[in-house]
Amino acid sequence: MTIDGTGFPAPPALVEHARRFHAEGGTPATPRVAATVLLLRPTGTDFEVYVIRRVAAMAFGGVYAFPGGGVDPSDSEAHLDWAGPDPATWAGRLGVTPDAAQAVVCAAAREVFEEAGVLLAGPDPDTVVGDVSGDDWEAARQDLEARRRGFAGLLAERKLTLRSDLLLPWSRWVTPEFEPRRFDTYFFVALLPEGQRTRDVSGEADHTMWVRPADALARARAGELTMLPPTLVTLAEVAAAAAAGDGAGGVAAVARASVARDAATPVTPRLHVPEGGTPHFTLV
Repeated sequence: MTIDGTGFPAPPALVEHARRFHAEGGTPATPRVAATVLLLRPTGTDFEVYVIRRVAAMAFGGVYAFPGGGVDPSDSEAHLDWAGPDPATWAGRLGVTPDAAQAVVCAAAREVFEEAGVLLAGPDPDTVVGDVSGDDWEAARQDLEARRRGFAGLLAERKLTLRSDLLLPWSRWVTPEFEPRRFDTYFFVALLPEGQRTRDVSGEADHTMWVRPADALARARAGELTMLPPTLVTLAEVAAAAAAGDGAGGVAAVARASVARDAATPVTPRLHVPEGGTPHFTLV
């Protein structure tokens, strides 16, 4: 099975979910709104993306993905200093109301801090904080992850502004109907801020790594990495955007490509289980 626009390998666990769902006449769960972030960093003339492998006990366990998670109620209620496009502008890009757009953008920034230790915020609209790996920052991150404090409160306490302009909208994916846990996920791209580094801090991951998109795809084809269609497609898309960068590839080309991306229209993988054939996903 190739990884292209016509088919994607289907992990056996998902095939079993689908069979059970249809056999029992299941009712689709309502998707939870979520956000995920492709952190990119330059490496020579190319770039790498940060991926994490979810622990086996979680939904989509054992699968490599990007840092992210569900929108929290506090994300939509937050009143915080904001730099970059305002929520109304984000609403137009994401196809939702301004309040919902703010929640999605806040969730993206919060999740990438919780799961990767990277903070997309700064003391003013034009700068970003440097190293946030110290013990005090780690204590704040743990409080945030445990919901002992909110993201807006953390930024306000440290007099920081959310840099929404560092998040570039890329796409939107909805989990297939047969999955017991479904997500309506907005994908963003962000460049790793100078002076910051990713850290393996989340208890939701058992392995993390930086990898070139082309290498990740090659390893997925070889069966070394398990990835679902949203991850596979997105890796292929950012690699293609860089390759089409008119001689100026890498993260700058990906950033330029994001301007024309449709991040409002959802894409849903559809599972096909042919008689005697290999189960695979196609996109609708």
